[in-house]
Amino acid sequence: MPPSQSPKPQLSALHPTLRAARSANSVAFALQGFFLAVILTELPQLKDKFTLSDGLIVAIVALISLLAGAGSITAERIALHWSSRTALRIGLALIAVSGVAIALSPNIIAAFVALGVYGVAVGIVDAGTNMQAVFIQHGYGRFILVSFYAAWSAGSIAGALFVSAFEALKVPLQASILVAAAVVAIGCLAAGPRLLGTDEAEAGPAEHEPAGSVPMRIFWIFGAVIALAFAIDLAVGNWSALYLKDELLSSSATAALALAAYQGASLLGRLTGDLWVRRFGPRAVVRVAAAVGSVGLVIVVTAPGPVAAILGFLVAGIGLPVIAPLCFSEAGQLTSGRELDALIARLNLFNYAGTLVGGAVVGAVADAANLRAGFAIPLAFAVVLIGCARVFHRRTDDAPAAAQPAAEPA
Repeated sequence: MPPSQSPKPQLSALHPTLRAARSANSVAFALQGFFLAVILTELPQLKDKFTLSDGLIVAIVALISLLAGAGSITAERIALHWSSRTALRIGLALIAVSGVAIALSPNIIAAFVALGVYGVAVGIVDAGTNMQAVFIQHGYGRFILVSFYAAWSAGSIAGALFVSAFEALKVPLQASILVAAAVVAIGCLAAGPRLLGTDEAEAGPAEHEPAGSVPMRIFWIFGAVIALAFAIDLAVGNWSALYLKDELLSSSATAALALAAYQGASLLGRLTGDLWVRRFGPRAVVRVAAAVGSVGLVIVVTAPGPVAAILGFLVAGIGLPVIAPLCFSEAGQLTSGRELDALIARLNLFNYAGTLVGGAVVGAVADAANLRAGFAIPLAFAVVLIGCARVFHRRTDDAPAAAQPAAEPA
């Protein structure tokens, strides 16, 4: 339970500043999903351009994941010194810059450096968007955090369809990534000023009082669930296009539709996720989501062709992408103030532990055997998540008091 705090002025859920921040943070989530989908669905083309082996693809995924962890720690420092708004704007700007560098890379060494910068930017944006999301949810006083991830899914769908369309039109890889980077830059300039800054959200001196520490056992449990959830999510993002192209012999345009199907279903699940949580509670939602995801991944692993695999990714996307945002939502009820910035940034590190497993380990299995065997790993994780549902609250009225409206520093 969060510590008792002195009464502080609050922003109403109808306050223009809070509503504008919710819209702006949704744009930031969407931009992150958009550019990540572009990079992931362009992997087959990057692989061909630089003559990469599956082992080098694994190395790229591991590089991005490790440096994203460093980016998350950087976001914590920036947020504690300035605000999560500043961290998020810096992260989005870095994504745009690294996108230009990736597009213009003349060789594999330059591409690796550019992808490394992108990895740091991913970590900063992931942490910054989740910090903003938790504080905005506190302001609204009800579950809304899953809706931010719906924006991420919408952006990811747009990114996958963007690549599919550009591939169908035979647009060069360089031009495709440059256009995507420009989209991020424009979105950053438009949304950045409307995010919650310290001046708008900080409630007063009491907000800087020491917040209650989160028990390590609870921290590690939620961290493990986040790692498993993101391991599955990133396995789909990293390897779905290559699975369809290399294993099931589809075209590049069709291969990009696997991620689009997964993110399309996840968009539906995330748009309705907050409603289901309010009605049935986080525990029931997580349990059903993991079960549905398991069924979808069974279809993926046993798919005889591209159409069946796309269907499997669609089914998996209905449930699994709801789990990670609910972890941040539940964890965000455990403390407040500056301690909450630090908690979200540190929990976000488990995102990249999951990414290493979902990207690198699946890729290593694919290198040793094939991607069909590789997708058995996220299937096993989905089954484990069914049992992990018990760490969540049964009903929304079981949630800690921190879910009530509270003004927080951003």
